[in-house]
Amino acid sequence: MIKTSKLIYDIVIIGGGAAGFFSAIQVAEKNPNLKIIILEKSPKVLEKVKISGGGRCNVTHACFEPKELVKFYPRGHKELLGPFHQFMTGDMMAWLADNGVETKIEADGRIFPASNSSQTIIDLFELLVRKYNIEVLTQVGVDDFYQEDYQWIIESKETQFNAKKIIVASGSSRKIWDILTKLGHQIAKPVPSLFTFKIQNDLIKDLPGLVVQNAFVNVNGAKLIENGPVLITHRGLSGPAILKLSAWEAVLLSEKNYQFTLEVNWIRQNYQELLKEFKRLRDENPKQKIATYNIYELPKRLWNKMIELSNLKMKKFAESSNKDLEKLASYLAKCSFEVNGKNTNKDEFVTCGGVDLKEVNFKKMESTLHSNLFFVGEVINIDAVTGGFNFQNAWTTSFIAAQTVAE
Repeated sequence: MIKTSKLIYDIVIIGGGAAGFFSAIQVAEKNPNLKIIILEKSPKVLEKVKISGGGRCNVTHACFEPKELVKFYPRGHKELLGPFHQFMTGDMMAWLADNGVETKIEADGRIFPASNSSQTIIDLFELLVRKYNIEVLTQVGVDDFYQEDYQWIIESKETQFNAKKIIVASGSSRKIWDILTKLGHQIAKPVPSLFTFKIQNDLIKDLPGLVVQNAFVNVNGAKLIENGPVLITHRGLSGPAILKLSAWEAVLLSEKNYQFTLEVNWIRQNYQELLKEFKRLRDENPKQKIATYNIYELPKRLWNKMIELSNLKMKKFAESSNKDLEKLASYLAKCSFEVNGKNTNKDEFVTCGGVDLKEVNFKKMESTLHSNLFFVGEVINIDAVTGGFNFQNAWTTSFIAAQTVAE
């Protein structure tokens, strides 16, 4: 098809999200003379920034050591160590402050704009795009791109863009991954990350909204154990511990078609030791009612439900059988739930998968197969747990790419 127009640029950036905008701004800051354009297929830009963190934009996390920061990335932790030594969480906070956006650190380490509004970040990005005369086109889907005569040809429905360099910031776009596959890149199979678990179980069915602050969770048969708050919902289990487990075990859970057994230790105590403790209490405090023995800081309604399901509601320790105590100890220390599917976590939309890590030069964020083709953000097989880490990946990889692209 004959294109209605052909436009020439120094840099074409595919994707109008966080990584795309930050890449463009970083390149322009280093070389304002470059002609840069951002192509976004949807009607609006920065949509994920707008809704992230419940509309507050969790820009990064208060982890200031690269070796510690990489631990929050199930995929990409080894590759990001070098880039994090060049641009870290503190660097992003400083860059925002230099541009008039103050940030605040919350008790759990998440960092937000002091305004508590994602619009603050959007307004800053759009201001700087205008300042540096970076063009932004929406509703322009990229159909193909390829190298020809030492330049890149980017084709959309009606327009052909010619560029010296491309930055791919398209996130988990299947269309762009397909184009990259044609160019010879391997794409790790995309599967969801950061999701909650669908569970129907008598223990939790009437307890939505309850939170246990520091439980241990793991997939039965797997070695990984995560810990942190667990939230009981109308549909099953959520909370930071569940989300972290879903991220680290994303590939395994996809292979299981999200049908698996989840084990929860609500009290962080060994089952056998707990059972010995109950039997000791039966010997030493036989007249104590078991229902009054909630020393584990569990929500009262959850404890009472465990007591009821263990047939111990009205019993004293002396009246309990070994089977009763074993059942209660199981509920507390090795509680099994059959998971039958997943739910989307509303605050995060993350997919693991993308360009194979071995095909990216992380000193430049450049393709190892094609010169002047750069990858930033989630188009690469990098993802993180919730808490601002996925945005930090976008900021860091964009900063690294800009160093080379701006030359």
